[in-house]
Amino acid sequence: MHKEWLVFPPGFLFGTATSAPQIEGAAYEDGRGASIWDTFAAKPGRIKDGTTPSVTCDFYHRYKEDIRLAAELGMKSFRFSFSWSRILPEGTGQVNQKGIDFYHRVLDELEKYGMVPNATVYHWDLPQALEERGGWLNRDIVKWYGEYASLLFREYGKRIPLRATVNEPIATYVGYAQGIFAPGHRSEAMGRQANHHVLMAHGEGVRRFREENIRDSRIGIVVDIWHHHPLRPDNEADRKTADLNNEKTYRSYLNPLLKGEYTKCLLDWMEKENCMPKMQAEDFALISTPIDFFGLNCYNRVVDCADEELLKQRQEEEKKGGNFQDSGREFYPKAVYDAIHILREEYGLRVPVYITENGTAVEDEKTGQEGRIHDRKRIEYIKGFLYWIHKAMEEGADIRGYYVWSLMDNWEWNGGFTARYGLTEVDFTTQTRTVRDSGKWYGKVAQRHWMEIEV
Repeated sequence: MHKEWLVFPPGFLFGTATSAPQIEGAAYEDGRGASIWDTFAAKPGRIKDGTTPSVTCDFYHRYKEDIRLAAELGMKSFRFSFSWSRILPEGTGQVNQKGIDFYHRVLDELEKYGMVPNATVYHWDLPQALEERGGWLNRDIVKWYGEYASLLFREYGKRIPLRATVNEPIATYVGYAQGIFAPGHRSEAMGRQANHHVLMAHGEGVRRFREENIRDSRIGIVVDIWHHHPLRPDNEADRKTADLNNEKTYRSYLNPLLKGEYTKCLLDWMEKENCMPKMQAEDFALISTPIDFFGLNCYNRVVDCADEELLKQRQEEEKKGGNFQDSGREFYPKAVYDAIHILREEYGLRVPVYITENGTAVEDEKTGQEGRIHDRKRIEYIKGFLYWIHKAMEEGADIRGYYVWSLMDNWEWNGGFTARYGLTEVDFTTQTRTVRDSGKWYGKVAQRHWMEIEV
């Protein structure tokens, strides 16, 4: 083995990703209205550890400290989201000026340290007031979202050079079809209808953005790709299982977004399962409105097998071989390379790509009196993904940035505080931040724009 250095171009943005409901807290302060996650988390049994997002990392009060931390680590960009119900407590109508002012203060701090803001308009936290009016099942939500997005575009203008309309639309499906995310409905038909409306809202957001004609600012969407692979590539049943799961998951977003249609395969399946959404022919022109960049969230792949017992056996064998993370998930960093090729070759994507989320939750081990937190597995995980991103760039892929999920431990949705993804540990009792070894290592990569690997 010998060492090599992978060099990233000077303009490449190294950053970290966060979201409002996971870090802000201050759920009922300064005029903020409830979101569907506030309501969902208050119901017994919905969150693994019984916690709520009412305080989380207390970023609302500690934003200066946390942005300074990101800057000291060497981050070039900071990804965050707006809380819809902090801006518009009822989802529409009366604007909460204290909410508006808060995000201006956040942007002031980012400008102070020269970090590029990358802001998401909607990251899963629908105002509860809109859910009570039908939420993502009500076609009027496209207009509600558009009004909210226009307000943000006008208010923050060119202060934000990168904007995403929606983060991971599949989370809305999960909340309406599977019940494990807010608002907790369990209906495939609801999930597919919510899917369609959130894609329309994205298109409406892009349209509204174009109307504002904001100089030096770009807009896109963030979609997660977990590509399904057949365990036995030569087995027809495994291939069919993987193909259908790809159609039902990420392709159900990429096809309407980038090709302006649902595939016949998906339409046939929705017809068979009696979950076809109500839609109109003109919807797809709106959904497929051209974007300026594509945000790719990528954590892993999924392996499918028609024989469940065989799949379990394979997973146990892999665990013994050390190819699994502490979480039980396979370590497969080539997933991001595969996803980039899917976008370029199967969808003809020609706009720049940002890897807007990538990270892992690992069990940490504190050693030594110095209090350092050694998380070697997280370093190896990030290094593996950066290797494959760099390889795709060498082959001509236009990748402009990479964001680790996350700057710090936060409230991980229905997992509460049980999953720790942070480069920085957070003690949620004292709100003390402690940078892990991975944070120090990644910070050096961000500052140098290169990393060392062994080949």
